[in-house]
Amino acid sequence: MDAKIVLLPGDGIGPEVVAEAVRVLEAVAAKFGHKFAFTSCPMGGNAIDTHGNPLPDETLAACRKADAVLLGAVGGPKWDDPAAKTRPEVGLLKIRKELGLFANLRPIKPSAHLLDASPLKREILEGTDILFFRELTGGVYFGESGRKPHPSGEEAWSVMIYSTGEIERIVRLAATAARGRRGKLTMVDKANVLEVSRLWRSVTARVMKEEFPDIKYDTVLVDAMAMHLLSRPRDFDVVVTENLFGDILTDEGSMLTGSMGLLPSASLGEPGPGLYEPIHGSAPDIAGKGIANPLATILAAAMLLRHSLKLEQEATTIETAVETVLQQGARTADIAAGKPSIATRAMGDLVLRQL
Repeated sequence: MDAKIVLLPGDGIGPEVVAEAVRVLEAVAAKFGHKFAFTSCPMGGNAIDTHGNPLPDETLAACRKADAVLLGAVGGPKWDDPAAKTRPEVGLLKIRKELGLFANLRPIKPSAHLLDASPLKREILEGTDILFFRELTGGVYFGESGRKPHPSGEEAWSVMIYSTGEIERIVRLAATAARGRRGKLTMVDKANVLEVSRLWRSVTARVMKEEFPDIKYDTVLVDAMAMHLLSRPRDFDVVVTENLFGDILTDEGSMLTGSMGLLPSASLGEPGPGLYEPIHGSAPDIAGKGIANPLATILAAAMLLRHSLKLEQEATTIETAVETVLQQGARTADIAAGKPSIATRAMGDLVLRQL
């Protein structure tokens, strides 16, 4: 296969972890006889510095022509001024909208070799295997927002808005995935308070009854889900929810694995290519030190192969290599629990050795 992959290394530790994922993709290409052409483009804070725009037009154009996009991380203290004309996160929201990336997939499956890295008890974690589907281009992040004068100073608002079609398409994807797993779908909402959630509940119930009667379906309020995720995570299979709730819950779920440095994600949709990234941020406090965990980005590369290039064997090969490295005891600082750790590059070397 010949494939064009656009790299958006971004800010902070982004370039460091993306570099390791590229080495892994190059090794996979050599092993299986593929040709991957990589193009690196600016996005995020670095693009603000060089172009005055967190998502330059030429970057977006390159992404539209690509078979897949691999992103590092964006943002940092340098660009955090609330009064700034633009912020790195604006580029992230825009690329999702422009490429039609409405479905964010985040697998949460703690490694059997890292159960003690989590703050949760081993007996709670064992057997956990959750696939989150977070709706990514609607909700409060994309609704109308603004400020206006108020007797006390200012009044601000952000509108959460969803349509029937937006809900149907993400629910269908999640339910289809559940069919290929353990046959259970959980929808998370706040229907006891929010009208938007009541629409989510009615639309999802109809889709499940009419199109997926074979799938076991239930609903959980988001505040209860925040508790259940830490007390009985193995009870869940596929979870689908709206943008804000999905953002919060999947970050919470990273504690099941012990570190955000272990969790990849895939953003899929139409008409653009899929975008793949680790769920962690730019971690400016450790940027440039060579100690970041590259495994989430390497696993994101595996998701890229599986979902955008349809190379299942190659994706599984990467995931097996990562699991073997962890089984052998290799640890970056975030999962070392105070014990000896290795550098970003060294972890990449070990994965390459397994490949």
